[in-house]
Amino acid sequence: MKKYILLSILFLSFLNLSKAQDYENAIGFRAGLSNGITFKHFITTNDAAEGILSTRWGGFNLTGLFERHTTAFDTDGLYFFYGGGAHLGSFNNSWFLDNSSHIVIGIDGILGLEYVLPDLPLNASLDWKPGFNLIGYTGFWGDELALSVRYTF
Repeated sequence: MKKYILLSILFLSFLNLSKAQDYENAIGFRAGLSNGITFKHFITTNDAAEGILSTRWGGFNLTGLFERHTTAFDTDGLYFFYGGGAHLGSFNNSWFLDNSSHIVIGIDGILGLEYVLPDLPLNASLDWKPGFNLIGYTGFWGDELALSVRYTF
């Protein structure tokens, strides 16, 4: 029994040392081909849920993502993140071949790099968020490269 208690204490100590982020919540602006707001909440020390509400092609897109964060280049405040999720959107623009509106549902991936400023409650991230529409205007959308700036709390 003492061995299990000791192993549990060592495991919890390791989790504390391997903390990936210096904040719990962040809200801000996402700028790219689609622009919008982003909210990120850490569920565990390395795992976060992110919600993005963006506009593009005369409509909106709501995306939910699950992300895993890890230290990048052994540098304090710099993190790689990757993950996936889903989106729901509505678009209406003449860019579509049939010039009509579409409701889309699909899946997304995300891959990025985030920097948390050490003395300010801000972070910035650059990411690529490819998506695949399963319903509506179907197909692969690989052009979602964006810069996000968030207030952390």
